[in-house]
Amino acid sequence: MRRVSRNPALAVVLVGGALAISAWAAENPIASKGQGLVAIGGCQGCHTANSGAPFAGGRAFETPFGTIYSTNITSDRDHGIGGWTEADFERAMTRGTGPGGKRYYPVFPYPHYALASREDIAAIWTYLRTIPAAATEAPPNHLLPPFNVRSLLAGWEALYLHPKAPEESGLDVQARRGAELIAGLGHCGACHTPHNRVGAEDAARPLTGAMAEGWYAPPLQGDSPAPAPWTAEDLETYLRTGLSDHHQAAAGPMGAVTAELAQAPESEVRDMAIYLSGLMSQAKHPAPVDQAQAAERTHPEGAQLYAGACASCHDVGSAMLRIGRPSLAVGTPLHEDRATDVIMIILKGLKSPEGKAGPDMPPFANSFTDDEVTELSAYLRARFSREPAWKDIQSAVRAARKGVT
Repeated sequence: MRRVSRNPALAVVLVGGALAISAWAAENPIASKGQGLVAIGGCQGCHTANSGAPFAGGRAFETPFGTIYSTNITSDRDHGIGGWTEADFERAMTRGTGPGGKRYYPVFPYPHYALASREDIAAIWTYLRTIPAAATEAPPNHLLPPFNVRSLLAGWEALYLHPKAPEESGLDVQARRGAELIAGLGHCGACHTPHNRVGAEDAARPLTGAMAEGWYAPPLQGDSPAPAPWTAEDLETYLRTGLSDHHQAAAGPMGAVTAELAQAPESEVRDMAIYLSGLMSQAKHPAPVDQAQAAERTHPEGAQLYAGACASCHDVGSAMLRIGRPSLAVGTPLHEDRATDVIMIILKGLKSPEGKAGPDMPPFANSFTDDEVTELSAYLRARFSREPAWKDIQSAVRAARKGVT
């Protein structure tokens, strides 16, 4: 980049070259396939910092062990992967080891990518080579000892890097492909599977729900708390748009996931939806309820807060319901076994999926006190769910506040 600033003619050549590469990628079937797989893998979202160049790294990930910054995966030779070979890339994707033996922390989900086919990895490599170079170096990680010693990852890998493909017996071709993508490139278990104290997924409880980035990622199997069944059609629409006619909108990290899946091939997202809907087919689905009077008797302050801040959009005859958005009674968060997601939505609000007309919900972090968030959450649970009252909501509110500034 410094050489370009001193040589305008060279800058023009390089910009023209980047445009030519992009055009080539669009016409190259392998690169085009890789572009779709990159969307399924969420690569751009993780490897792009706020206001940074696409894929140039630098996004911060807060973990229990410290802060880890994503790396530059553009075609830059000095800061990205422009100097790598395809074998280097495959090793990083499947073993978490870069050129020269540098080990990567498993916030990079290589334990999942190891399940991807070599054909898919080769397609991703072909596409990433078309990404214009960005001379951006990621900030150094800030990890607590001893987690800042990369050589210790060899022991972690010996214990936990044993990728296991999902059971595919009885699945048709589409569901098998969906299973491969969900377990592999889609790395859904990175959020929806519980982790142990050293960050490894609990292989005995895949997709049974877990905390992720301050939110609760609910179960994606028979324990799904969704009050309405997730059909393959519902899931495909939700995964591609962040919205569903029979479920609530994507919130928190899932919003970013659906934004990237909107760029993925429809057939691949459909296969993922077919597989997931099969996993959740045995879930129990209590009929939606609206127990407004009973909830007001037990939580009068919550009812007042709802009337003032929520009813204009969410009550019978309200704006959201008139444009076809579902009632709060069918939203998964109010039926989960913890109040985390409801609290986070109240505090942070919701943003419309890209290019969609709503829903937008303002954040109330600066409007409501902890006590008010607690009362409103308790009221919503009592009104729109038959599940027992959440315990110690206020502690969950305080925990959520730590991530709200």
